[in-house]
Amino acid sequence: MNLEALQKNLEDRGFTYLYFPTAQEAADYLVDTLHGKTIGIGGSMTLEAMGVYERLQADNQVYWHAKVPGPETLSQAAAAQVYLSSVNGIAQTGELINIDGTGNRISAASAAKEAVYYIAGVNKVGESFEKALWRARNIAAPLNARRLGRKTPCALKELKCYDCKSPERICRGLSVLWRKLNGTEKCYVVLIGEEIGY
Repeated sequence: MNLEALQKNLEDRGFTYLYFPTAQEAADYLVDTLHGKTIGIGGSMTLEAMGVYERLQADNQVYWHAKVPGPETLSQAAAAQVYLSSVNGIAQTGELINIDGTGNRISAASAAKEAVYYIAGVNKVGESFEKALWRARNIAAPLNARRLGRKTPCALKELKCYDCKSPERICRGLSVLWRKLNGTEKCYVVLIGEEIGY
């Protein structure tokens, strides 16, 4: 992985690139930066592992359906000033890839906001768009299906995408950001120099 090339490619696409060697440093940055905001959080094992939810609640209003389930929380998260999400894959060429079951991350992150932060460990970076997409489909999605106890081939058998027709399938929507979306003031890609999340 070439971090200099990744930074250049992300910045050329309109993203603001931030790098932190550890998840702790990235979490401290978010807590030190965000004050007096409404903050939505998308489903993310990365953010769960970082422990930011409790810390951000000190002086922000935080909406995360992983902590307070329900459609009302999803709506509040989507309408928040700031949205935090991870990604399932980052291409070294600069594209961001997410796969969703309900579309909450895809739709909430695309709404006009003050800022969106995409936070990911170096384990999610692929050398090309094709490799990042492969990672999202064959590593991230099966691990999430297994975590959620879904009875899908990817969760019950070898970890890979079977492109199944199971009613419990969680891969129902694909988001690819080629560039920062219009309407969002700032779009950050926060890369952590550790392996974290799926």
